[in-house]
Amino acid sequence: RFVLAADLGINKILNYRLDAAAALLAPNEGQPSVQLPPGSGPRHLTFHPNGQRVYVINELNSTVTFFDYATDSGALTQRQTISTLPADFSGKSFTADVKITPDGKFLYGTNRGHDSIAIFRIADDGQLQRVGIEPSLGKGPQNLLITPDGRWLMCANMPGNNLVVFAIDATSGSLQATAEPISIPMPSCIRWLE
Repeated sequence: RFVLAADLGINKILNYRLDAAAALLAPNEGQPSVQLPPGSGPRHLTFHPNGQRVYVINELNSTVTFFDYATDSGALTQRQTISTLPADFSGKSFTADVKITPDGKFLYGTNRGHDSIAIFRIADDGQLQRVGIEPSLGKGPQNLLITPDGRWLMCANMPGNNLVVFAIDATSGSLQATAEPISIPMPSCIRWLE
């Protein structure tokens, strides 16, 4: 019934009501948009498997913002913003992608510049706790894919010209590379086909 869109340029999450029969989108009159703090730059968003939480990765300030999502009205309520970078990192870095495991226990976000994957545990109330940062084993991690069984995470390092497959530890969320990176020219997007 609702469609959410991350708009980096105007620093907002746009909220639309969907008329599926007419194939039309109209601003959600109850909450047409949500403004993020200046300099956030929302790039992508993903729903938690329970359908009641939304996580937004912010490209410009390298953070993830957690919202409660009201399924009846489509309204978002901001609950938390947390960094994807280590506290002692002072270089330039921009996030790119965000994914959640099918069981809803872990969230992963990419850091281009720091060239890493931030690992977060998702608490029962939806709050994030960063539990690790794993090197992406390539420059500029652009896109992630988690397999439907939740056992594997694939990372496309676009300017690094490679794809890396990681095993996901189901208890800790930690990542372990399964082999050497696979050479692929400029991989930008990974899709699972059945």
